[in-house]
Amino acid sequence: MEQWLIEIMNDYGYIGILFLITMENIFPPIPSEVILTFSGYLTTTSSLHIVGVIIASTGGSVLGAIILYSIGLQLDVQRLEKIIEKWGHILRVKKTDIYRADAWFDKYGYWTVFFCRFVPVIRSLISIPAGMSNMNIRLFLLFTTLGTLIWNTILVYLGATLGASWDEILAYMEVYSTAIYVVLFILVILLLLKFFCRKK
Repeated sequence: MEQWLIEIMNDYGYIGILFLITMENIFPPIPSEVILTFSGYLTTTSSLHIVGVIIASTGGSVLGAIILYSIGLQLDVQRLEKIIEKWGHILRVKKTDIYRADAWFDKYGYWTVFFCRFVPVIRSLISIPAGMSNMNIRLFLLFTTLGTLIWNTILVYLGATLGASWDEILAYMEVYSTAIYVVLFILVILLLLKFFCRKK
């Protein structure tokens, strides 16, 4: 897959980067680290400019986020209520749980959208619950753009700085991803424990 991504960026430049990053947001298994670091390296060997690469990649991220946000809009609270009415007794979920989660996202969702842009895989998927909670689209775009811009800028600059050794970043990104997943796993366990303690 990496070779295919590299060929697209080589052949289509900014348009290729925008397309790949959009796809990466919709299909998280596509590695954005490869796209961003290699596109940064391309700025040292081609006519591509760092600013142009950052704009193209950020545009792709925002476009992908809008698509997932739109999907989330189709799975709004009203539709979830119907699902809970039918399957809630099996899923052990009540309507009040939906309202509570929706209220939480209304209160903290903007910052969640921002900080999740730095978390692999989740940075894309967070757009769906944002749509489900009908988050203000302007604020969603603002926080998505800010988080994405920071993430893309860092990786593009790293790729440009390391030059031909751009792929060395991938090893560090694996360590970063693993550490993030461990932290998230611990948080989920703590939240589940807190939830069950309250139930009791």
